[in-house]
Amino acid sequence: MRLALTIQTPEVPVQVPVALLSGTLAEKLAKAARMGAAGVELVTTQPASLDVSDYLEQLDRTGLQVAAIASGGMAFAAKLTLLHADPATAALARQRLDELIDLAAALHAPVVTVGSFRGRAVVDKENSLAELVRVLRRAGERAAKAGVRIALEPLNRFEGDLLNNVAEGLAFLNELNHPSVGLLLDTFHVNIEESSWTEPFRQAMQAGKLFHVHLGDNNRLPPGHGLIDFAAILATLQETGFTGWLSAELLGKPDPDTAGQQTIDVMTHLMKELV
Repeated sequence: MRLALTIQTPEVPVQVPVALLSGTLAEKLAKAARMGAAGVELVTTQPASLDVSDYLEQLDRTGLQVAAIASGGMAFAAKLTLLHADPATAALARQRLDELIDLAAALHAPVVTVGSFRGRAVVDKENSLAELVRVLRRAGERAAKAGVRIALEPLNRFEGDLLNNVAEGLAFLNELNHPSVGLLLDTFHVNIEESSWTEPFRQAMQAGKLFHVHLGDNNRLPPGHGLIDFAAILATLQETGFTGWLSAELLGKPDPDTAGQQTIDVMTHLMKELV
């Protein structure tokens, strides 16, 4: 398991609340490396506009990897969702998903995340989920050809009305039936929607569908500032053989840099205790 910090790229027009670290892209990467992160999760709204060569050079300079290409800025900052009621907006969102997949391949990122980017039910849940199956099955084909996977995130009931917990997520994936589409589990959402901090991770791993993990305490502050038992979650992930990324996607309080450092410090300590 490796630790990453979520940061946003310079073209994102507003500050995404769960993106960490301040400064230019170069400064953010240097800070992440200095803090002890192994990688970064990139929040972007214009993936096709990024200079891949420059990003690869900066990543190489800092020794960081890209843990994921995140779509969290699409709904929040660009107002794009895959299930948008306006067909033109939905079409643009789906084009952006293709571009996120292409960027992930170019930057050697293992996953593209889909959380709020999916949108909400347009008419009813059944038809919206059926449409989401079609959208992600097509995207899954593109991802498979690119050597990338798509990680779909169950969201708590206050932030989404489609796929709120791991059981619903796994049932959806069973219907979708594509090996390149799996789950992203976020400890913050797990705390709200599940009856156990650990069993959702075990269930997703047993299904072979846990592709990515987001870190945030029950109050969406850094681990150790709330109630969640991260030691138990880490033990479950280790026991079930998870070797992917644990990426801090949480509120930048008291400030984005401190939140990033606190996350790395707490999680590094807990991971050392597993050995």
